[in-house]
Amino acid sequence: MQTTEGALVVVYQPVATLISYPKNPRTHSNHQIRQLARSITEFGFTNPILLEKNNTIVAGHGRLLAAQMLGMEEVPHHPTRDADGVSDSGLCSGR
Repeated sequence: MQTTEGALVVVYQPVATLISYPKNPRTHSNHQIRQLARSITEFGFTNPILLEKNNTIVAGHGRLLAAQMLGMEEVPHHPTRDADGVSDSGLCSGR
C-alpha cells in the first residue's frame, strides 16, 4: 500500500503510556465523557488523539477519558512528524 506524502498517519498506542497535559485549559463533565463514550461505541474512534513525541496529549483529553471509561487498552493517535516541518512547539504554540 502506498501512501501520499503528507497523508494522515494513525498509530495505536496503549492508554497507560499517554500523558495528560497538566495545564490543559479544557475540562469535561461526566456527561460529556459519557457522550464521547457513546459516540466511540456507536461510530468508532473517528478522531485520533494528537500527541507530542513524549506522549503528552496535545488534543484529545476527553477522548482519552471516554476510552478509559470504556475499558479500552489502546487508542488511535496521530504522531507529530518533524519531516513535515511540524515541531512539538509549533503544535502547542496556542498553549
